[in-house]
Amino acid sequence: MEIMKKALSVTFSLILVELVLVWPAKLAQAADDKEEDRIKNAATVLKEVLDVPDNIPQNLLDKADCVVVFPSVIKAALGVGGSYGRGVMTCRQGEHFNGRWGAPTMMALEGGSFGFQLGGQATDFVLLVMNERGAKGILSSKVKLGADASAAAGPKGRDASAETDVTVRAEILSYSRSRGAFAGVSLEGSTIRPDNNANEKIYGEKVDAKDIVLAGSKQVPQAAQPLISTLNERTPSHKA
Repeated sequence: MEIMKKALSVTFSLILVELVLVWPAKLAQAADDKEEDRIKNAATVLKEVLDVPDNIPQNLLDKADCVVVFPSVIKAALGVGGSYGRGVMTCRQGEHFNGRWGAPTMMALEGGSFGFQLGGQATDFVLLVMNERGAKGILSSKVKLGADASAAAGPKGRDASAETDVTVRAEILSYSRSRGAFAGVSLEGSTIRPDNNANEKIYGEKVDAKDIVLAGSKQVPQAAQPLISTLNERTPSHKA
């Protein structure tokens, strides 16, 4: 009986050590891996979208200050309007967003029942942020599209004109892909905000989105290299 009690005591102690010391580290690592996977998925989505022949016009991509990618956005609840997604935003470096593409910040997309007419399933979104005001607004706080920042469905086609009334006025142009169908789609009524909790997991310390992008305080993490490489390859120079 005494031996059994000692064995149980040792087993309980090992379980306690596992719960107190090991599992928190495992959970933290799982959270870090999740954010890195999100960045990798965003890179895959962007490359696939840019590889489509009839896709985002090159002249608009060249004029964009920032690109935001939300992979696999889903409805918040069955039959209920509203959606939820997490993604990545990267901007051109430099005071006026005219350099090469820099370290990304994690972002959140919430609200609105947008885009699901394309199939009702998870939808990928790619947003082009077309000017400094739009970029700095998103990096600083929660922005409601259509109210705090003007937004429009982006035109399609590599040779589509960038000088339409819609594209000239809009601070953000949005595109979606669901079940292989690619289209411009309006995100008015939804909100975009920095996900600084996710930034902490990616960079290993508390850091604001605007410090990452505007201050250039961070190097591009390994997980984001494919995303940044794709943008530097497809649109290396900013064309105002």
